[in-house]
Formats: sequence, C-alpha cells, structure tokens
Amino acid sequence: LALNPWDVVLCISGTIISCENAIVVVVMLYTPAFRAPMFLLIGSLATADLLAGLGLVLRFAFAYLLRSDALSLLTVGLLVTSFSASVGSLLTITIDRYLSLYNALTYYSERTVTRTYVMLVLAWGASICHGLLPVVGWNCLEEPSACSVVRPLTRSHLRLLCASLLAVFAAVLQLYAQICRIVRRHAQQIALQRHLLASDVTTRRGIATLAVILGTFASCWLPLAVYGLLGERGSPALYTYATLLPATSNSVLNPVIYAFRNPEIQKVLWAVCCGCFSSAPPFRSRSPSDV
Repeated sequence: LALNPWDVVLCISGTIISCENAIVVVVMLYTPAFRAPMFLLIGSLATADLLAGLGLVLRFAFAYLLRSDALSLLTVGLLVTSFSASVGSLLTITIDRYLSLYNALTYYSERTVTRTYVMLVLAWGASICHGLLPVVGWNCLEEPSACSVVRPLTRSHLRLLCASLLAVFAAVLQLYAQICRIVRRHAQQIALQRHLLASDVTTRRGIATLAVILGTFASCWLPLAVYGLLGERGSPALYTYATLLPATSNSVLNPVIYAFRNPEIQKVLWAVCCGCFSSAPPFRSRSPSDV
C-alpha cells in the first residue's frame, strides 16, 4: 500500500496529541488537589483527546502494517468515541463555567459534584454509543454505495454525528453569550459599588478569551461538520483530509486552552520541572471559570 502523506500527518498529530494530553492526565491522577468538578471535566477532556491521539496512531499502524477490516472498525469506533467525548467534554466545561457564574454562592456543594458526574456519564455514554455503531454493523464495508466521505461510516451515521456537532456548537455559543452578559453585569455592579466609572479592561479580556475558545471550536470542527453533511462519496479524498486535519488539531489546542493556562496546573507543572512534585502545597481554585 502506497504511503499517503496525509496519513503520515495525521499520525504525527496523533503522537503530539497523545503526549500533550498524557501530561495532563498524569498530573490530574497524581495530584489529590485536582478533585474539584472543574478539574474532573478538564481531566475528561484530556482523557478523550488522549484516546483520540492513540486512535490516530493505531489507525496508521493498522492501515500500513496489519491490515484487517475488524481492526479498522475497532479503530474507527475508538476515534468516533474519543472525538465525540472530546466535544461532549467541551460542552460540559461550558455548562460548568456558566453555572459557576450564575450560581456562584452555591457552586461549591455536593450538588455540584453530583451534577458533574451526571454530565460526564451522559457525555461518555452518548459517545460510546456513537462509537459502537460502526463496530456492531452500522458501516459500509459490505455496501460501498452507502459510504460517506469518511469510510467506513455510512452517510446517515456521519450526518447524525455532524448534526450533533452543530447542535453542541449552538449550545456552546448560547452559553458563552450568557456568560458574557453575566461578566458585564458583574463588572458594572462592582464599579458602581466602588463609585468608579465602569472599566472595560477586565470585560474585554473576558470577551477576548471567549472569542479564542469559540473561534478555535468553530475553525476546527465546523469545516468537517459542513462537509460531512454536504459531501458525497465520490468527492476527492483531499477534501476529507483537509477537513479532518483541523478537527484533530482541536485536540492539540485543548490542553493549551483548558489545562496549561490554568494557574493551579501551571504550579504543579513547574513543581515537576523543579523536582519538587511531592512538596507542592495543596490549594483550592477560587473560580472554575477563566473568564
């Protein structure tokens, strides 16, 4: 089988994704302080992206070293599950950030922990169901005419995934719009209480953060969602790879946006680099939102 340069790029992306998110997962597992709901959600995102990276590497290995339809289906199932869980984790993080601002006084409670576990179970349950569909028979290996632009997914399955992705993006967009309104209102209230003119510096910084998050999500996933809905089986493979690569790059950017920017995680990483991991002091995050 001739080596496809796009497959090489995806394999390299999978390696980078695996290394990045493995760091986050290890930090989460071996730091007792990271048991708050916010860190559980970040850990879920990192776990999903780690599995996605491993899936991309396995896909390359099974395509060029050990060709098998069964292994191909298992790899596709792993990729569908992990990328769906990654998008679902992004939605849960957004919901958590919204609720942390909307119900700031009651956020640190057992109810929040229970809600976090419920969201994670629902996100991963739906993702696993999506990933099992091609494995248990909803694929186009025996009926090539039913194939979508992403083989061996059927057109109906890919359209279902793309429609779900667009629905998640719409929900995230609406939630961040509400977050932006809450941040503006809080900034104005603080300014009035202190008899100061409302300063837009903090608000603008928060809006810039939201723009980065939404812009990254949209630029990475929307091309694949639109192409998955409109593309046909006979379309050039170049179009499929050109939309898959930005989608995989989202898993490269997620640790930077959601984990490495977090001050508490930065403290632990610096402690690891300095060789004093065990002496890192316990802490509690004051707010789950970076806005």
